[in-house]
Amino acid sequence: MSRAETRALDGPDGSDRRGGPAGPDRRGGPAGPDRPGGPAGPDRPDGPDGREGADHRPGGPGQRPGGGLAVRAPSPLWAFGLLRSELLTTFRRWRTLALLGVLAAVPVLVGIAVRIETSDGSSVGGAGGGGPAFIAQISNNGLFLVFTALAATLPFFLPMAVGVVAGDAIAGEANAGTLRYLLVAPAGRTRLLLTKYTTVTVFCLAATLVVAASALVVGALLFPVGDLVTISGTRITYGEGLGRALLIALVVAASLVGVAALGLFVSTLTSSGIAAMATTVGLLITVQILDQIPQLHALHPYFFSHYWLSFADLMREPVYWDELVRNLGLQALYAAVFGSAAWARFTTKDITS
Repeated sequence: MSRAETRALDGPDGSDRRGGPAGPDRRGGPAGPDRPGGPAGPDRPDGPDGREGADHRPGGPGQRPGGGLAVRAPSPLWAFGLLRSELLTTFRRWRTLALLGVLAAVPVLVGIAVRIETSDGSSVGGAGGGGPAFIAQISNNGLFLVFTALAATLPFFLPMAVGVVAGDAIAGEANAGTLRYLLVAPAGRTRLLLTKYTTVTVFCLAATLVVAASALVVGALLFPVGDLVTISGTRITYGEGLGRALLIALVVAASLVGVAALGLFVSTLTSSGIAAMATTVGLLITVQILDQIPQLHALHPYFFSHYWLSFADLMREPVYWDELVRNLGLQALYAAVFGSAAWARFTTKDITS
C-alpha cells in the first residue's frame, strides 16, 4: 500500500478509520499481555520453567505424553466423603429408623413378658422351659436379656432388616434414577459398590448394637444384675459378663455379612428396590426352612444360617471355638462369592437409570 493510500485511511488525529485508534493492539504493534510471545497474563499462569501455559503443554501435568487429556484419579479423601454421604443418607431414611425402632422394641417386649410371667415366682416357660436361649436365666440376672434378645432376633428380625437395606442399595438408586448420576462423579463402579457394601455392614453392626443396648437397659431396669453363672457353671464378674456381651454382639454382626453380600448381589440384578428387598427376604426364609429339614442334614453345614446361634459358646468356660470359627469362615465365604458376583454383574451392567 502506498504512503498516500495510508494517509487517506488515517484520520487527522492519527486514528485508523478501519478499526479505531492505532495502538499496541494493532497488528504490528508491540506485544500485549494477551498476545503470543508477551508476558503471561493473570489467566495464563506460567509454568515452573517460566514458559506461558506450561501446565497445558504436551507431556505436562494436564496432558498425557501422547497429547491426550489425562484422567485425574479421585482422591482417597473423596472416597471417604462418598462413604460419609452414603452413611448419612442410609441412616436418615425413615425406613431405616423404623427398622431400628422395631429391633429396639424386641428386648422391651421380651423383658416385660418375662417380668410378668415370673412375678408370682414361677419359672419362664413353665415346666417345659421353652423359649429362646438364656431366657430362663433372665430373672436371676438382667444381663442375660442381652443374650436372649440376640438369640430371638437373629433368626428373622436382624437378617430381615439387613436384607431390606442391602436389597435397596443398588436397585433403590436405579429405581429413583440417581444411579447414573452417582457414576458421573469420579467414583467408579467398583468404588461405589464397595461403598454400598461397607454401608450395609455398618448397618449390620448398628442394628446388632441397638438390640444389645436396648436389652442391657431393660434388663438393668427390670431385673437384678451382678455376677453371672456361665453355661459351664462357673461364675464370672459383671464386668467380664459385659465384655462377653460385647463380643457376642460383634459375632452376631459378623454373622450377617453373608446376608449383606447376598442382598447386594440381588440388588444388582434388578432396577426395582421393592423386588430386590422381597427376593432377599424370601431367600432368607427359604434357607432357614431348608435348614430345619432333617433329610437335608448333609447340606445344613453350608447354609449361612446354620451356625448363627453358635455365639452361645462364648458363654462357656472355657469357650468352645469350633463352631464359632466355622460360622465366621462360612460368612466370609458367602461374602466373597456373592460379593464377587455382585461386582461382576455391576461392572458389566448397562446403567440406564
